[in-house]
Amino acid sequence: MQEDIKTIIERYGGDKAFLVSILQDVQAQYNYLPKHKLLEVAEALNIAHSHVFAVATFYKAFSLEPRGRHIISVCLGTACHVRGAPRILDTLERTMKLKAGNTAADGSATLETVNCVGACALGPIVIVDGEYHGQMTLRKVEKIITAVNAGDQR
Repeated sequence: MQEDIKTIIERYGGDKAFLVSILQDVQAQYNYLPKHKLLEVAEALNIAHSHVFAVATFYKAFSLEPRGRHIISVCLGTACHVRGAPRILDTLERTMKLKAGNTAADGSATLETVNCVGACALGPIVIVDGEYHGQMTLRKVEKIITAVNAGDQR
């Protein structure tokens, strides 16, 4: 059951200072930030639409485009890069038939890259629906794809 914007905003006492948290909750609700919901947030908080859109586009964690049911992120930070992250990404792209930055036509998954997740000792890292998978190998990539396709992100 999806909460309405009013309920989300009430959780933060209607305080404009919690705009980022409010947007995080809206995104958790819809898996992205629908433009009409951003307008509702602006109206409810009595702030300019442009300010809400500026915040929503400033942070890479927010998406204004629909995302897949599963979010797969590949870290391309320096430590992950030198440990083979580009090969991992290439394998994911080929196997899933999906380029980084895109969502599958059926809405099953979004494949994205991130610059660094701050877990360099575990690199290369693939994050599936918020769960970190370290010391990634091509064999582990196959298991991740199988699990995502089965609806189980483990």
